[in-house]
Amino acid sequence: MAEEQRDQRDARDAREGAQEVRESWGRSARPEEAEAWEALVVTARRTVSDGLVVGTSGNVSVRVGDTVLVTPSGVPYDRLTPDDVTGVDLDGGQVLGALVPTSELPMHLAVYRATDAGAVVHTHAVHATAVSTLVPELPLIHYMAGALGGPVRVAPYATYGTEELAENMLRALTDRTACLLQNHGTIAYGTTLDQAYDRTAQLEWMSRLWLTASSVPGLSPALLSKGQVAEAGERLRGYGQRV
Repeated sequence: MAEEQRDQRDARDAREGAQEVRESWGRSARPEEAEAWEALVVTARRTVSDGLVVGTSGNVSVRVGDTVLVTPSGVPYDRLTPDDVTGVDLDGGQVLGALVPTSELPMHLAVYRATDAGAVVHTHAVHATAVSTLVPELPLIHYMAGALGGPVRVAPYATYGTEELAENMLRALTDRTACLLQNHGTIAYGTTLDQAYDRTAQLEWMSRLWLTASSVPGLSPALLSKGQVAEAGERLRGYGQRV
């Protein structure tokens, strides 16, 4: 894939000039950033083990104050170490690390600037990506759409890593916490890495469910109304244990 090949070239170039860049950026990770980086790496590896990405095709970020920690470009997640911490400010200027940030940095930063997100997960999940090529929004096959704010929209296609893609994504995310990217994949955000990941997994599961139900010859799946999904969304806000 062109995106993965470009990421790999970026990573190789970054590693070759790592020492020089480290000296120019200078700042070491603070304890809270080091802890957040460890959690980010765990989440990134989970996207691979759960089949949501192949190779280095997805990316993960988490916000710590005014710093956004993000997976570097083209580096397999199982090779990431504490020394590979990569961080930028909200304008995209690199403040931590020697590796080039993901090529999808514009999307991540757009989410942080426009929402109260604490973490963002982007994947190329198979079923969700398939749905993105078929419909303008994921049909309301299950009430868990309410957990994402309502019907999940598809952002129109734009070249990866561009501001155009980030703008298309933000429009699709209006009043939502996840969307599909046409012929590309998924993006979801949450207050925590766990929440962002869970929303990503739910979106892939609903996409698979709709594709499965739609594949039965001669039958069409029953769909929920927007009102039913909105009611479920209200109930889901109180779901789980009180801490």
